[in-house]
Amino acid sequence: QAQLVESGGGLVQPGGSLRLSCSTSGFTFDDYGIGWFRQVPGKEREGVSCMSSSSVGINWYAGSVRGRFSVSRASAKGTAFLQMNSLKPEDTGIYYCARVTTGRACERSWWSSPDHYDTWGPGTQVTVSE
Repeated sequence: QAQLVESGGGLVQPGGSLRLSCSTSGFTFDDYGIGWFRQVPGKEREGVSCMSSSSVGINWYAGSVRGRFSVSRASAKGTAFLQMNSLKPEDTGIYYCARVTTGRACERSWWSSPDHYDTWGPGTQVTVSE
């Protein structure tokens, strides 16, 4: 059974950095892209980034985080990372990682839609505040 678990969230001041981890199990990590989403109360889940498998090598970022956030993976450990720099208060939310339903590639036309991911982690809270 596929499982994903996020970690690394916390409280950070504006301008600070955090690195989130997404530990996976129950499936072949390199056969799937991994997406990152965030959500705040009262709003829809927002796509932050999607990282294709190493063999595809295409990643996508939301405009609001491009240049500040980056994704990477440690295939041997089945773990994906979201490095977040220059954090802003508007980056506050619960961050989720999820597995791409169709496999390796994240596509520009759908990567930011939660409908294209079949397995989700429970989320980790990120709070950016003084």
